[in-house]
Amino acid sequence: MAQLIVRNLESAVKARLQQRARRHGRSMEEEAREILRNAARAEDQPARGLGTEIAALFAAVGTEDDDVRELRGHKIQTPSFRR
Repeated sequence: MAQLIVRNLESAVKARLQQRARRHGRSMEEEAREILRNAARAEDQPARGLGTEIAALFAAVGTEDDDVRELRGHKIQTPSFRR
């Protein structure tokens, strides 16, 4: 296993890391390892767009076919605000 030394870590960051480790029931060292693992894992996954992220949030809810109508190909008319 490799070792990593982090120098000049701000006190506030260390305190927040300790709090986070306590919340998760692990040591500060294990919490740091988990954060690094997750960060490295996230790099391997392709970035998703905002629409994809929103669709994923509501995927379990589902929609009826006619609940959301497609607007592609339809002319959008801008409203007139003149009297």
